[in-house]
Amino acid sequence: MDTPHPQPPERHTVFDDTQGIFTGTLFVSLALLMFNQAGLLTGGTAGLAFVLHYATGVSFGKLFFVVNLPFYWFSWTRMGREFTLKTFLAIALLSLMTEWSPQVFEIGQIHPLYAAIVGGLLLGSGCLFLARHRASLGGATIVTLYLQKAHGIRAGKVQMIVDSVVVLLALLVVTPQRVAYSILAAVLMSLFLWVNHKPGRYSVT
Repeated sequence: MDTPHPQPPERHTVFDDTQGIFTGTLFVSLALLMFNQAGLLTGGTAGLAFVLHYATGVSFGKLFFVVNLPFYWFSWTRMGREFTLKTFLAIALLSLMTEWSPQVFEIGQIHPLYAAIVGGLLLGSGCLFLARHRASLGGATIVTLYLQKAHGIRAGKVQMIVDSVVVLLALLVVTPQRVAYSILAAVLMSLFLWVNHKPGRYSVT
C-alpha cells in the first residue's frame, strides 16, 4: 500500500493576512486604552513607550512608533522581508489606532484589576493573531519569535521575562500598586501565548 504524502501547509491569502493583522492590532489597541485609563502599562517596546509617555506626556502612539525603529534591521536580517513589512504595518496601524481611538471611544471608569485581566488576555489574543499571520508588534516580540523559530525556545517564556523587567522599570513613574497590576497583565498575556502559541500547532503559513 502506498503511503499518502503529507499535504503542504495551506497558505494565508492576502485577505487572510489583512483581516488577521487588523483584528490583532485592534485587540491590542483596546487593551492599551484600558491600561492608559487605569494607569497601567505592559512590557516590551509598548511598555517602554508607556514609561516615556507617563514621564514626558508625549502621546503613546508617537513614542511607540519611534521606539520600534531600531528593531527593523534585526527583523529584516533574521525574520525576512515579509515578516518585517507586516510588522511595520501592524506597528504603524497600532500607533494610528491609539492616537485616533480616544476621539471615538472613551472609558469613563475601570478598575485596574479588571483592566489587568481583560487587557492582558486581549494583548495575548492580539499578539497570537499577529504571530499566526507572520507579524508582530516589534521590539522584544521580534526577538522572542526569532528564538522560538531558530532555537525552539517558547516565545511565552522569553516574553514573560522581558515584560517583567520592563514593568519593574515603571516603578520610576507609577505607583507600586499600579506596577503590581501591570505585572499581572504581563503574566496573563505571556501565559496565554505560552499555552496557545506552540511550534507546529498551526500549520497555515
